[in-house]
Amino acid sequence: MNETAMLRLNHSWEVEGVVTTLVSLFEALWPATALVALAAGLILVARWMSRRSHLEGSALAYQLTVWFIASVAVISIVVVLPIESATRGQILSLLGVVLTAVIALSSTTFVANAMAGVMLQATQPFRPGDYVRVGTEFGRVTRRSLLHTQIQTETSDFTTLPNLLLVNTPVTVLHREGTIITAEVSLGYDIDYREVEPKLLEAAAQAGLEEPFVLVEDLLDHAVGYRVCGFLPEMKHPLSARSKLRKKVLEVLHDNRIEIASPSFMNQRALAPGDRAIPAPRLAAEPDGAHAEEAPETKIFEKAEEAASLEELKLEQENLRQNIKRERAHLKEAPEAEKSALETVIARLEQREQWLAGLIERRSAKS
Repeated sequence: MNETAMLRLNHSWEVEGVVTTLVSLFEALWPATALVALAAGLILVARWMSRRSHLEGSALAYQLTVWFIASVAVISIVVVLPIESATRGQILSLLGVVLTAVIALSSTTFVANAMAGVMLQATQPFRPGDYVRVGTEFGRVTRRSLLHTQIQTETSDFTTLPNLLLVNTPVTVLHREGTIITAEVSLGYDIDYREVEPKLLEAAAQAGLEEPFVLVEDLLDHAVGYRVCGFLPEMKHPLSARSKLRKKVLEVLHDNRIEIASPSFMNQRALAPGDRAIPAPRLAAEPDGAHAEEAPETKIFEKAEEAASLEELKLEQENLRQNIKRERAHLKEAPEAEKSALETVIARLEQREQWLAGLIERRSAKS
């Protein structure tokens, strides 16, 4: 055999050895590779379903699903890897120790907020668009996730609150169906409370509040503290309603020559006994709405308002789906004479539901 033939034979053996090695490597690693591909595919499917679903909590469900898939994939890969049984047992033991340590430290860690997020999702104390107060923080909920909740404050900024804080701290939620608006004012002891109460009730009525009432809050050293309250049925503009109530209190009391000694009135000037520290009378009373402007909440809580609108659309869509299901069940049992009318009703409901689905999808994409 000549030298050229020997070189060709050696090259053939080398190629065959590489191919054999690659085949052996593929046979050893293909189960783990298949598991990685399967896990990635399941995560993509979960992501697609989360985006398609418009139900509240779909984002939280997606995050939990990803965690579950990733955990199962890691354990399964360790099991199918071509390693010795002793090494596999050590790796699984290590994973168990890590998981145990994470759970043990969950009171102040990442897992604690995740558990709190699951609890908030189960109890539903508030939803996007609600006005909430947590300690010194006040604003509207814009987004809820597995680890934190985001609110938009009165300065239109965003504050992120860990879910663990929301579980351990009392959360005040302003009722969507209306709330009580209040304003405090201090008046001197020389003014009879029976004269003050009707004026404060008048101010609350002018501010557009329903069922107003007045409370005597404090008997201070220098003045009497009053609180005027009224029910605000529309919860879209509570800040404007509170400001309007205070304006009306000032207007009514000053127009009736009642001096305000709030919060701590101290006059260093020499005044005659009949003088009063009251602004000069207005030249002409301006009717309500003469200079009507857009409510400040529209700009302050812009993102929260979008979240609230999206949440309301989702609720309407869910109600439509329930109505469609109910009408279809009724259609099966209805007489032949009524089926045509019921089919028309169902078609209209389905058309409305499809329009809402498109609108929700567009708004969700923007946010």
